[in-house]
Amino acid sequence: MTKQSHRPDLVDRLQASYTVRPGYWFAQKRFGLGSTPVTWQGWAVTILGSLLIAGGIALLPGLFAKLAWAIPVAFGWLALIWRKTDGGWQWNWGLKKPD
Repeated sequence: MTKQSHRPDLVDRLQASYTVRPGYWFAQKRFGLGSTPVTWQGWAVTILGSLLIAGGIALLPGLFAKLAWAIPVAFGWLALIWRKTDGGWQWNWGLKKPD
């Protein structure tokens, strides 16, 4: 077998790893813990959450006000991402082996 014959299988496996069921916006990361956005809703949540946290930190005076804003927003943001991740969060070591 040549390397070229493995390529379509690898591409199919990569595409499958970033496919989610309806209602989910994030797929599990292939390496490590967490998720990655794979739908427009996931990307919107990622961008909006980042802007909310960064905007609050930039605009609020004092360390306490910044932390009082950023910590609850970050936890809420992460909770939403966790709920919308197909399969939840778990540690992954790369592509799953085909059965």
